Amino acid sequence: MARRGSNSMRPMNHRLNRREFVKTTTAGVAATASLSAAQTTVNAQAPAVISSKSAKPIVISSANGNFHKNGGTKTCVETAFTQMLEGTDVLEALIAGVNVVELDPEDTSVGYGGLPNADGVVQLDSCCMHGPKKRAGGVAALEGVRTPSKVAHAVMESTDHHLLVGKGAQDFARNMGFTIEADLNTERSRKAWLEWKRQTDPKHYLRPQDRKTSARLDNQGILRKLIAEGVIPARHYWGTINCNGVNSKGELCGVTTTSGLAWKIPGRVGDSPILGAGLYVDGTVGAAGSTGRGEANLFNLSSYLVVEMMRQGKHPKDACLEALRRIRANTIEKRLRKSNGDPNFNITFYAINARGEHAAVAMYAEDDNEIGWAGQTQGRRVRYAVCTENGAATLNCEGLIPGALQDNA
Repeated sequence: MARRGSNSMRPMNHRLNRREFVKTTTAGVAATASLSAAQTTVNAQAPAVISSKSAKPIVISSANGNFHKNGGTKTCVETAFTQMLEGTDVLEALIAGVNVVELDPEDTSVGYGGLPNADGVVQLDSCCMHGPKKRAGGVAALEGVRTPSKVAHAVMESTDHHLLVGKGAQDFARNMGFTIEADLNTERSRKAWLEWKRQTDPKHYLRPQDRKTSARLDNQGILRKLIAEGVIPARHYWGTINCNGVNSKGELCGVTTTSGLAWKIPGRVGDSPILGAGLYVDGTVGAAGSTGRGEANLFNLSSYLVVEMMRQGKHPKDACLEALRRIRANTIEKRLRKSNGDPNFNITFYAINARGEHAAVAMYAEDDNEIGWAGQTQGRRVRYAVCTENGAATLNCEGLIPGALQDNA
């Protein structure tokens, strides 16, 4: 048993004398100060956030998000914004929006009727990210499902994984109740593929007039020729749709979906379904996605970079510009550069932050290959879609490099 007065078993009614009180109080103050200093250090190292409890509701997307309606009355951005205002989960609203484009046979860049691979097979990619839930899902090289964005969402909601590919992705979709179709080509996409095959392999894929001439078409410039003839819209050669949104609560989400590069090597997967490349969302900071040359974006994980730049306090425009500078600096192969050393391809980033500020910036704001979805020229400006309480609009993108993509080629 401890002695009376021992500190280890002090009686409950013991009163501290003045000396003990001073010692105890001083130790407590010191401990509090030490804890405060430690907490300050932790806070200094914690990632910055720019979220707020309220934001300006907005949906942004690539330009095809304010063009196709699939026979309805609303475009992608209009559909997403309307549902978001009605209280639908932000990601579900965005997916409903891109479904409009995925299902529209007139858009050859995504979903049903997307331009096929070199074997004539439509393979689709998509990913989605939910800011508040901090979850994501994606699919790649998926065949037979018109709405890959919905399958990506099912991966997020119903599995412990972020990405399913190929036959595994199709089997998962079938198990989740999605209809699997034998062929997602439309008459338009199949005709475009057949014309490409006829011009790249004229010895085996003949056109009627080829039987009456001995001339053989040079493969150089075939793509540009097909674009000029209106067989394929140039934008759809690199076609994709990225759509990001934030509601009035500051809840951020995003989705990207594509049929990928036209005539790609079967199994090729670009940036669209890859987290950090085709899409990245941090629910406390912002969302970013892209369209254009997927390989350049993949190498730099540019969408992740855009969000990290916004975390540091940069406006979405400045964050996108930084990502484009990174791509420009890392493009060193001669085949990917113009005669003046600049990239010979275009790529566009779309970004919003948690306050609802937004921007879309392209490597080149002007592009001679900007052909409209019905085949008619839309001018040289690269554009993007926005929908706010004031309605939907298609706006011009800003550019990193002055002039047009084809200038000084």
